[in-house]
Amino acid sequence: MQRLVKKLRDFNELVMFQHSIFSLPFIFIAMIVASNGWFGFQLLILGSFAAVTARNAAMGFNRYIDRKFDKHNPRTAGRPSVDGRLDSTSIAIFTFVNALVFVGVSYLINDLAFYLSLPVLVVLLSYSYFKRFSSMAHIVLGISLGLAPIAGVIAVSGGITIWSLWLSLGVVFWVAGFDLLYSLQDMEFDRTNDLHSIPSRFGSAATLKISAFFHTATIVFWGLFVYTADLGVMAIFAVVFSAMMLGYEHYLVRRDFTQIDRAFFTVNGYLGFVFIGLIILDEVMR
Repeated sequence: MQRLVKKLRDFNELVMFQHSIFSLPFIFIAMIVASNGWFGFQLLILGSFAAVTARNAAMGFNRYIDRKFDKHNPRTAGRPSVDGRLDSTSIAIFTFVNALVFVGVSYLINDLAFYLSLPVLVVLLSYSYFKRFSSMAHIVLGISLGLAPIAGVIAVSGGITIWSLWLSLGVVFWVAGFDLLYSLQDMEFDRTNDLHSIPSRFGSAATLKISAFFHTATIVFWGLFVYTADLGVMAIFAVVFSAMMLGYEHYLVRRDFTQIDRAFFTVNGYLGFVFIGLIILDEVMR
């Protein structure tokens, strides 16, 4: 039993399950707005399983193919995928099972979700290769998480709305922006190992400016989401709060690069949960 628990902990560390806080709030925001309130326990369960298994598959695949790089990066050398706790076969099986469950859950949601499940997986898994040849990997990661709100709308209505596209674009640039900041930690490693990233190509000063531009775009797109979805004052507060949190994130990183982890995990985690909380409150008050 203890061995099983330890193995589960290793897989949890492998995919950093706690990072699901970045995508889960926005799939549920889309579901709440699409259903004008509560969308039911069945979709809550199915949506959660779809989001978590899709992310697990993407993270497992990333860890699998990045083993040779992670082994030599001081920041990642302690990951279960490279320190001997999890072998490559176990990671491959974990990835395949999660991908299979994602497709199966998509089938249970509706036809469109099922038809799009494989293309979505292709996008999610392709991110892992981009850093080998393109500095646009940050955008691809943003697109991967930005699919979450669209998936939420599809789950509820079987279609895609204009406001969900604005919400998704906001998530794309939000994720790409904070991934740029996070990638500053690996700037020199990427240069040495011929890996492509905006920090390794353009340097830290340019990266900070590009990230700030991306996060400005995030607020614009989320403002358009609130406007086109005809939401109320609490939703406007959600956008204002997000702008404040992103500003604080940039303040932390610009002041001290050792604050990158705090900016990445804490600030962005709070942003997502407060955003969905204000959207729920907005629906209650309408």
